Amino acid sequence: MHCTKRITDDMIWVGADDRRLALFEGVYGVPDGVSYNSYLILDEQTILFDTVDKAVAHNFFDNVAYGLGGRKLDYLVISHMEPDHAATIEDIALRYPEAKIVCNVKIRDMLARFFPTDLSDRLHIVKEGDTLSTGRHEFTFVMAPMVHWPEVMMTYDKTDKILFSADAFGSFGALNGRIFADEVDFMAEYLDEARRYYTNIVGKYGTQVQAVLRKAAGLEINYVCPLHSFVWRRDFDGFLAKYLQWSSYTPEVKGVLIAYASVYGHTENAANILAAKLSDRGVRVKMYDTSVTPSSYIVSDAFKYSHLVFAATTYNAGVFITMEQLLSDITHHNLQNRKVALIENGSWAPVSGKLMRDMLEGLKGTEFIGEKVTVKSSLAESQLAELDALADAIAADISAGE
Repeated sequence: MHCTKRITDDMIWVGADDRRLALFEGVYGVPDGVSYNSYLILDEQTILFDTVDKAVAHNFFDNVAYGLGGRKLDYLVISHMEPDHAATIEDIALRYPEAKIVCNVKIRDMLARFFPTDLSDRLHIVKEGDTLSTGRHEFTFVMAPMVHWPEVMMTYDKTDKILFSADAFGSFGALNGRIFADEVDFMAEYLDEARRYYTNIVGKYGTQVQAVLRKAAGLEINYVCPLHSFVWRRDFDGFLAKYLQWSSYTPEVKGVLIAYASVYGHTENAANILAAKLSDRGVRVKMYDTSVTPSSYIVSDAFKYSHLVFAATTYNAGVFITMEQLLSDITHHNLQNRKVALIENGSWAPVSGKLMRDMLEGLKGTEFIGEKVTVKSSLAESQLAELDALADAIAADISAGE
């Protein structure tokens, strides 16, 4: 049985929600599920934008068949070859043998690697600026390499001013019967998951995202149709402004994210005392225990906050494993332009502070602030002055930037 949503008079959403998925890409928890979006336009010729993950294939096939209403499928546009959108391309091609497959040369090469069926004689290859007409609609193609794979392309419908944006402007979270972002309080209910999606999936490629945003700036846009999450038909400027911040590594909040890795609570205690001292100075603070919170949530807030404090015990002559994983994620996601302070612990040979600095100092625009605080086993009363000095340095820097 079909479950579709109408977007315009001649376009319907034929995707599906997945609430059984525990880890998106095997890494990122999705407690509220995820949507896989596919869009069908019923013009003089029919055109389908992207397919879905194999987990929801049956729902998708029912939706497409219902949407077509007995008509043939003329075109399938492939925006992105990641299997959460491309896993059912071969099935659709076999179900609708007359459909031409619209893609670029990089997608063409990936198709041959993903699927055993030879689809080469059905391909309609496009490049930047090429157009395709289906009758009333005229589409043009916008290449978006490394947002976040090299083959990605977007499609712009010149007729109804619709941007099919591939993985850009998406979010974690199932649609739950809605289709438009204005049917929910997106900024209050979904922005954190949209940021977590962006920073962990696309965040490394800020330069490439900025290039695509400059292309999009020249387009009149009435609808934005991403491959995950809601369709935008109004008030898109606020979300676009967030993308401009995230992709330029500009903090949203003047405040401090404290992430700590503690074995027996002594490092946590030092982090808690620093948080209290910062709060006494009027500084906004967010705290995470790296052994409890998956790193994708902390990476997201590292993009959000202007100042970061990392506190970790020394473990096996290195950085405690959950902090090491977090810092590895942050460096791999190319976070830039942050002020960083460090607290280390070690009962006999504290080296975690130096090692954390070594991991982070290669990030562009990173500035270390205040003196590193070294705890040997547990914080001594005499060291409270060091935490006061660190809190003063951070608070003064935040005030100076306001």
